[in-house]
Amino acid sequence: MKLINILSMLVFSLCLNAQNTDMDAFKESYALEEKAEYTKAIAAIQKIYKTESYEENLRLGWLCYEAGQFTQSMTYYQKAISLKSYSIEARLGYVLPSAALGNWDQVITTYKKILDFDAQNTLVNYRLGMIYYERKDYPTAQKYFERVMNLYPFDYDSVVMNAWSYFQMGKTREARILFNKALLIRPDDASATEGLSLLK
Repeated sequence: MKLINILSMLVFSLCLNAQNTDMDAFKESYALEEKAEYTKAIAAIQKIYKTESYEENLRLGWLCYEAGQFTQSMTYYQKAISLKSYSIEARLGYVLPSAALGNWDQVITTYKKILDFDAQNTLVNYRLGMIYYERKDYPTAQKYFERVMNLYPFDYDSVVMNAWSYFQMGKTREARILFNKALLIRPDDASATEGLSLLK
């Protein structure tokens, strides 16, 4: 019994020591990140890196992105996703280096996967709307903007982009209503004012 107690205390002590080491490494990495010393911040986490640690993979994904190491960043974010398959934060992280590399189809796929888990995610719906708007796929863009606007009817960004999507589709009545609504939210707004002037 005495031997079991000693072994238990030893295991507990080792776990506590490892936890303190991890905390120190994270603390050091935050301090270095604040000074924009991303390579050193990465090294601080790599000293304690364990492939099965979601938190360490997520942190390295972010730091590598900040350091401009986009491919490496995607690798760490992908590992974090494989460890926590429902993680939205890891997927939101993953789109950052994907977008930086111009992999917009990959960004769309990742955003749509997030919507499989969280169909009402306003950030993702809005960003998908912007991607499709830039691609001149206005009906698809409008669908995503409208989803955000239905959840937040007085949200300027989704209202005005919904208006512009309708405008681009030639649906002038809907566009006029929404440009006017945007002006209720932001009186004298340049974008909504321009939209109304083009409808005259």
